[in-house]
Amino acid sequence: MTTTTPGRVALESTLISHGLPWPDNLETALASEAAVRDGGAKPMTIGVIGGTIRLGLSSVEIEHLSHAAAGTVLKASRRDLALAVSRGLDAATTVSATLWLARIHGVMVMATGGLGGVHRGAATTFDISTDLDELARADRAVVVCSGVKSILDIPATLERLETSGVTVVGYGTDDFPAFTTVSSGLRIEALVETPEEAADLIRTHRRLRLPGAILLVQPPPADLAIPREEAEAAIIDALRHSEIGGITGKALTPFLLDAVNRATGGRSLIVNKALIVQNARLAGRVATALASGH
Repeated sequence: MTTTTPGRVALESTLISHGLPWPDNLETALASEAAVRDGGAKPMTIGVIGGTIRLGLSSVEIEHLSHAAAGTVLKASRRDLALAVSRGLDAATTVSATLWLARIHGVMVMATGGLGGVHRGAATTFDISTDLDELARADRAVVVCSGVKSILDIPATLERLETSGVTVVGYGTDDFPAFTTVSSGLRIEALVETPEEAADLIRTHRRLRLPGAILLVQPPPADLAIPREEAEAAIIDALRHSEIGGITGKALTPFLLDAVNRATGGRSLIVNKALIVQNARLAGRVATALASGH
């Protein structure tokens, strides 16, 4: 049986090689690790270097991924890990791969920016992130994030989470955030106000042996967040251009996020960086509260 390593927080590496441009990617990755330490816990950025799974990238390895030329680092979900290892590749782990690797090594708290989910138009494309499947099977785990990416079908994603038995809890809010936007307009049934209150809920969830992860969501910094109407207009325009360009699969999310960033004059990148670090700090505090037992 896996034993839980106290006071550790897993961080995904996709933001380094695929999510953020240089030098924002390096700065944000290092700032996230520092924020976990500020919260009293130990950071563990996960990735694959030369076919070796690294449960805690060094600063040199993080810088290596941040500088890697486009196309040389595999964007690895859980299904891609064997490919990356067997072929000796460098790979950045998505939420699903990071959560799986962390969990089997006893690290049960993870932080990220915005989760993947059900894409708009999934009724015909069947494009649904493996993040949701991994959350459904990640018993005892807690993932701190700012909801799901606003480019997604958020109501459908929440329905999928509910069907999968994933508990969604707001941190200081009962309004589900939409990544770089404070509010999606959708309500959350449960909320906590402190890391200690979150830890108590997580311990109860574990004691009852309930399946699935707990998703602890907090909104991005209000002074930086993009208004919902502005974000939605930018997303609709980005989706139109992705259809014209035939952008699909793993390339779709980076394309849409880049298009939205350009439409908002770079402001979505600023809030994205801030919320990633903010979530890492909260995850550190929650991990510390869990380890302290009170």
